[in-house]
Amino acid sequence: MKKYLIPLALCFVMAWSACNKADKEIAQATLSTTADNQPIGTAKFYSLADGKIKMDLEINYPARADSNVAVHFHEHGDCGNMGENTHGHWNPTNEMHGKWGSAAYHSGDIGNIKLDAKGHGSISVSTDRWSVKEGDVKNIVGRGIIVHGGTDDYTTQPTGNSGPRVGCGVIEAIK
Repeated sequence: MKKYLIPLALCFVMAWSACNKADKEIAQATLSTTADNQPIGTAKFYSLADGKIKMDLEINYPARADSNVAVHFHEHGDCGNMGENTHGHWNPTNEMHGKWGSAAYHSGDIGNIKLDAKGHGSISVSTDRWSVKEGDVKNIVGRGIIVHGGTDDYTTQPTGNSGPRVGCGVIEAIK
């Protein structure tokens, strides 16, 4: 009986630790207004046990209270020139612009976030469409995150008619 007790206990400990393994934060971005560089939010990226990446994005933007803002990943991580230096939407697979999870959308189509009466809103997205591996076409590190001043219509190509770039951040790896 004793010879089975130690291996059984070892299996239990290994299974328990695997189930309680915390998601590992692998990247982050601080979002600031494009007009005056004031902080308006954060995006945190986590590596999940199933190989996916999860993004938790939070916006606190009182000037945009009681409205929707569209959020997209853009090609370049340069927030200069009122966010215009990020260039176009990041679309590594050359798909049509659309709503996240619909039949047609690209990897940078995050979508609309409803801001409450205080300008607070959040979204959480988990996907296998992103990576933080250098050289991978799905790598999000170094990409810009743009907060648009309008609502994405999910139809107009290639941008969703989302309005001006009112916020910007750069996705940076956590070492």
